[in-house]
Amino acid sequence: MRSAVTVSLTASAVLAGGLFAGQAYAAPPVPSITAPGGFVMNNGTGATLYGKAADTRRSTGSTTKIMTAKVVLSQRNLNLDAKVTIQKAYSDYIVSKNASSARLIVGDKVTVRQLLYGLMLPSGCDAAYALADKFGTGTTRAARVKSFIGKMNDEARKLGLRNTHFDSFDGIGSGQNFSTPRDLTKIASSAMKNSTFRTVVKTKSTTQKVTTKSGGYRYMSWTNTNKLLSTYSGAIGVKTGSGPQAKYCLVFAATRGGKTVIGTVLASPSETNRAADVKKLLDYGFAR
Repeated sequence: MRSAVTVSLTASAVLAGGLFAGQAYAAPPVPSITAPGGFVMNNGTGATLYGKAADTRRSTGSTTKIMTAKVVLSQRNLNLDAKVTIQKAYSDYIVSKNASSARLIVGDKVTVRQLLYGLMLPSGCDAAYALADKFGTGTTRAARVKSFIGKMNDEARKLGLRNTHFDSFDGIGSGQNFSTPRDLTKIASSAMKNSTFRTVVKTKSTTQKVTTKSGGYRYMSWTNTNKLLSTYSGAIGVKTGSGPQAKYCLVFAATRGGKTVIGTVLASPSETNRAADVKKLLDYGFAR
């Protein structure tokens, strides 16, 4: 009788243990997002955690500027403290395109590092133009810009991205500026290997001292358009994007407990939807 009780208790314990173990390791439910395209991966292992139309080409808006920054930071013997004189062409471009701006002032001398902040925080298309002009090659501004965009496409090819193409330095393209959630995530993951890039994209706001045309100085203050940095614990980047075609995009990354989750949502119908989608995907990524 004692033996039978023991066997019964042992069997119950095994059953209960199996049940609890199953509950403990049950995969979380796959989230439903409003964005037509999304992708999430473990940044440490490269393992895919989530995908929705992950390889469908879409307009990327200002998330394009991740590649702009990556190309700049990949230059040999880069001097981040080198100064760039702001040209009238950059401000004219902003006006003509009604584009987002870092409010750079003609004649000011701004360092490459400061231009990267102006590029990634307020999403300055003037800063993007200045960087393309600085780091492209050619005897004319148009040639230098074309060269720089060529470098952006070269970088995409080096990463093995078959569904990405750039025809602009800032995302304001002419129909041939596109990528996918998977490709953009890979671009960001590669860019995040650079310490300067990581420092810039996790910065919520900054005030930078720049040299004026007359030799004096002024302070430029920039706030990051990526509200995730203030609303999601562990957020470390990366870049917002928006536009008539792109709608609302975000390439995002967060670190918790030594694990970094990185991903992209494209074409969310609103900022509110974008924020909700990203939170769902990050929570899901960390639960996996």
